Amino acid sequence: MGNRFTCMSKKDVKNVGIGSKSKRGIGSMSKRKSSMEEELLHKQALAMAIQQHQLSQRFDNNGSLSRRIGSTSRRRAASLSDPFSSGTATKRLPEFLESLKTKKFVLVHGEGFGAWCWYKTIALLEENGLSPVALDLTGSGINLAETKDVTTLAVYSKPLLNYLESLPEDDEVILVGHSGGGACVSYALERFGQKISKAVYLCAAMISDGQRALDVFADELSEFSDLFSPGSKSLIYGNGEENPPTGFMFEKHHLQGLYFNQSPSKDVALAMVSMRPIPLGPMMEKLSLSGEKYAGGRRFYVQTLEDQALSPDVQERLVRENPCEGVFKIKGSDHCPFFSKPQALHKILLEIAHIP
Repeated sequence: MGNRFTCMSKKDVKNVGIGSKSKRGIGSMSKRKSSMEEELLHKQALAMAIQQHQLSQRFDNNGSLSRRIGSTSRRRAASLSDPFSSGTATKRLPEFLESLKTKKFVLVHGEGFGAWCWYKTIALLEENGLSPVALDLTGSGINLAETKDVTTLAVYSKPLLNYLESLPEDDEVILVGHSGGGACVSYALERFGQKISKAVYLCAAMISDGQRALDVFADELSEFSDLFSPGSKSLIYGNGEENPPTGFMFEKHHLQGLYFNQSPSKDVALAMVSMRPIPLGPMMEKLSLSGEKYAGGRRFYVQTLEDQALSPDVQERLVRENPCEGVFKIKGSDHCPFFSKPQALHKILLEIAHIP
């Protein structure tokens, strides 16, 4: 995000007769203004998440919502970017952004999240003249499907696959997948690789042929084995307790330690009222990946170095087992860099976009 205040040198300050006391006053006002803008951004995002949660309680699950997802995402992206607007005409893009062949980013959330989690990334990309699209996967965000109806990766990824299928034949996107959403990115590479110019795995399940997304998180979740035991309050039995569980929902104190150990408290509050149960079917499904489409795709990995849900060691192992074109690291980030390190993530996404 560009600077909104004009900086003056010491010579300039002296020439216009501004003393050190006045300079301190200007600095304080700038900080207060920045703080107020951040506060406004968080309040708007939180209000939106609460509104969506209330709407989801009123909608009938008759399939009509899936037809609203595209327009809802566009309205949400536009409204979330407003706090960053300076009210001036669109500025000229840097030359390296003007020359980008692919300016469209498709943002795929991880397990339990929804399109809402990308609100900072959406705003930053739009301010740079790029075109981000965030999707709610089936049973996520304001998509009202229940976990018992989300049994496969094909069903879970359907909003993403439908979007890619609807693109013009010569159109390409940069696909970004977070956490368990990495399995959806790999699944999409197998089916629409020609429409994906680059695939970015953000502390995500970049797994090999025949592996399950849940396998990636096995080590970190081993200490919480009681949460997956029969009768656990975290398990959801959508087909009755006599049948296998269909979903899972972390308790709030577990979420804070695993996912948000470096995230601002306001973003954690947003997540707590917005996260949905995790469908277990897609997480348990083994991927079938080919050497031609998956391994031949342009894949990049972004590691998060303070991650408690997917440790840096596991992320390193994923990169070793699935060599990709580039690896980037974000220091000080937890499992949700779109909350804890949005600017660092943004810079990496621009850098990947610029790679010829």
